[in-house]
Amino acid sequence: MTPLDRPLRRELTIGEDTYTLTITPEAMKLVPKGKRKGLELAWADLVSGDAAIAKALQASLQG
Repeated sequence: MTPLDRPLRRELTIGEDTYTLTITPEAMKLVPKGKRKGLELAWADLVSGDAAIAKALQASLQG
């Protein structure tokens, strides 16, 4: 297995929108292409089950 020791960036299309997915050793971040802000989820939150709480908190801050 190849270790994730530096950021990995990929472009993906969801519906008609294009996003940039960045995967780092600490988290993954999904951002609309050409923007700086997006959704970020730490691996520790995902593994511990806190992902739903983290997502709800981000939504409340953005909305």
